[in-house]
Amino acid sequence: MFNARSKSKRPLQRAQASRRPTAFYAGVGSSGSHPFTRNEENARLFKYEQQVKQAFSRIEATLRRVSALQHEEGFEKKAQDIATADLGFALPESMLADSWIKPLDIGSLYAWSVFETIKRMSDEFFIDKPLRSADEADFQCFLEECGFHTMDISPCADGRLAHVIRYVLRLPYKAVRRKSYAGAMFDVDDSLQKWVETEMLRHREGRPNSADAQTRYLKVAVYHYSSKLPKQEGCAAHGSDTLRAAEAALERLKAFKQGVENSFCCGASIDLLLLGIDTDNDSIKLHLPDARGEIDVHHPISALELYDATRGAMGTDCETSVMRFMTDRCAAQGASLPNEGMMRLAVRLLCANLSQIDYVRTYHDGCYSDLGHQERFIGMGIGFEEIQLRNLTYFAYLKTVEEGAKDLDVGIKIFSALNVSRGIPIPVVIRYDYHGNVPGAKTRAVERCQRLDEALRQRFGDLAERGLLHTLLMVRDCQMYGRAETVACSLKTDRQEAH
Repeated sequence: MFNARSKSKRPLQRAQASRRPTAFYAGVGSSGSHPFTRNEENARLFKYEQQVKQAFSRIEATLRRVSALQHEEGFEKKAQDIATADLGFALPESMLADSWIKPLDIGSLYAWSVFETIKRMSDEFFIDKPLRSADEADFQCFLEECGFHTMDISPCADGRLAHVIRYVLRLPYKAVRRKSYAGAMFDVDDSLQKWVETEMLRHREGRPNSADAQTRYLKVAVYHYSSKLPKQEGCAAHGSDTLRAAEAALERLKAFKQGVENSFCCGASIDLLLLGIDTDNDSIKLHLPDARGEIDVHHPISALELYDATRGAMGTDCETSVMRFMTDRCAAQGASLPNEGMMRLAVRLLCANLSQIDYVRTYHDGCYSDLGHQERFIGMGIGFEEIQLRNLTYFAYLKTVEEGAKDLDVGIKIFSALNVSRGIPIPVVIRYDYHGNVPGAKTRAVERCQRLDEALRQRFGDLAERGLLHTLLMVRDCQMYGRAETVACSLKTDRQEAH
């Protein structure tokens, strides 16, 4: 499945202007799907999702077969044959060698296999770019035409939202900032720091546009809920209370804007957007700011309602139909319309989500079978651009365990139910991306990974001592657009000593 090829060093090209940003959505449906659905893209995205998730799903089944053979003659060769055929890689010989005298350590083999699969998936993502967007080069121009120079998105850390960028909203993952937090309760200070960094680049280097351009910084918070099991499978950080999740995310957005106003007297350079996702079917609800910039959590624009209302819109383009729907809906709610740029962006997001609604209907019978958590590993630290799939990873973005303790505790609680309850260890990937043009950045990234690893083991010492918590440490030069590099692993193999 995963192919190793030479590292690509081709730099990103600056976006070229495009005056037709939403024509890409016009009239491309097929029989049985919405007329605006991009079916070819859906098929490509599903193929990638299946490849990756099946690679992870095969691990447990394969190890069950291996475990059943551990006392047979020629066990090691049989085990390697099975692993190579089913997983695409051999198992560490040192983990198989003593099976004749002591029980096979299936837990360690499981964690090692998960880590090996993660590394292969990560390599393929950065080398082959399977999720590259067809309109990637035009998006920044489109964003600026809408009046924004940066789109900063903070979804909930729940793994069921990990695909929000590339799948649910169909955005180019390189063109937006994504940082996840439990309950979408993003760090206001971190976002404020990012705003300062962005504005400094605009003043000093004219990136992504010049400081005199009349554009704004767009901050988006993404909460979630479950329509099938609203009291059980909503956002755990908010007690599966959808209204509470939306209100809390909105309060965090307001705090960010207020922070900019209080610190720099330029709150007018900030726009806010609140977005909800039904994790059962990936439909979105947009809470648009009105003409005064105020957001009402009680009257969102529903993509599901839009889907039904525009099923017969043959012969028209998506932008026109969706704009009409939004205008009518705002009028019916007695709300003033957002500014023109926000309306254009909302049209793009809603058009994109129509394809995702059909994606779930076509490939998952309209509703995901895994309504709850089914993540395969915890991602901890800074980075993980390559994680763009639903229910694959629980994110815990943090610089220190102490500052991200809440997010990390939620993740460990989830995996205690998923894995530990069955005697399977929790795989944690500790990752820190760095800027290679900064002297000493890689060394500091490695040191941060090591500190996070040590702090994690101190916080969850019991799990670590029982072999129910394993870690893989990785760093990546995010300016080279290349692969992540493995620093260390808690598992002892014939090629590497445990740290």
